[in-house]
Amino acid sequence: MHIPDGFLSPQTYLPAYGVAAAAWFWAAKGLRRRLDEQTVPKLAAMTALAYGLGLIMVPIPGGTSGHALGIAMLALLFGARLAFLSYSLVLLLQSLLFGAGGVTALPVNALAMGLVGAWSAVAAFHALRSLNESLAVVAAAWLSVMTSGLAVALVLGAQPLVAHGADGAPLFFPFGLSIVLPAVLLPHALIGVGEALLTLFVWRFARKRNWCPA
Repeated sequence: MHIPDGFLSPQTYLPAYGVAAAAWFWAAKGLRRRLDEQTVPKLAAMTALAYGLGLIMVPIPGGTSGHALGIAMLALLFGARLAFLSYSLVLLLQSLLFGAGGVTALPVNALAMGLVGAWSAVAAFHALRSLNESLAVVAAAWLSVMTSGLAVALVLGAQPLVAHGADGAPLFFPFGLSIVLPAVLLPHALIGVGEALLTLFVWRFARKRNWCPA
């Protein structure tokens, strides 16, 4: 799902950096109060797991790739703010060390997977938790993959409209929404099932060790 360098126009990634910077500032407010001696090692362990999951990438049609995210487990255990910051760090390290994603695409990847994914997971979990906690975790994880994929697909599919030559030929990513949306969302609907099962396993593991928030 990472968007690599060269797929996004400056008209896209420069404003995205502004939005992401504001979001990072918001997420970092009061960070010291939230990072106590008990939270830090748990957050580090879950961030490392998300880092590893993001490196297992499977090419899919439409010029992108599919992989589990791990954003839902971060968001459900630590909240959307910490999840967003942690996943932004994951994306930065993956882009610098392994070329997964890219520096110019970092803000879009962070906003799509780290912020949209985290918010959708938390919202789905709280909406469904009163019905069944396990169902809420599964739905939150699956939805986090789908909303992240949707955000990525919308940005990629808009590139031919945002940046094109005088003859109308795309200057960056060449495929429109009619191709990108199904190419990204259909494979990730299946990836989301695996993510949901993994997240449920992690949630139950964390529940037994009293890591989960009340």
